[in-house]
Amino acid sequence: MTTIDCAVDDSDIDVPIDDRDEGERQALELAHRIRLVAVQDPEQAQRLVDELIVALDAAMGGTFSEHLDGDARAVLERALVKSKNATERAFHRAETVRVP
Repeated sequence: MTTIDCAVDDSDIDVPIDDRDEGERQALELAHRIRLVAVQDPEQAQRLVDELIVALDAAMGGTFSEHLDGDARAVLERALVKSKNATERAFHRAETVRVP
């Protein structure tokens, strides 16, 4: 019996092997889409990233920072502060609006 060596190019196959592969594929797709937005509107892309970070932190019960260090943790903290400030400004505007 002989073995035939052949190289197979499977780079065009996009079938997840398991849930982890599917999650990784989705994360790569999200990163790609954010990059496309960043080319057109960098400020909008930064807002999207900040909102995503805040949503991840909320989904993880405020523990997202425990999984980060260094620059990534600083980005999280900046996004949380911006979100808190925006929420406070919106609340303040709502308080100052008077209904006749």
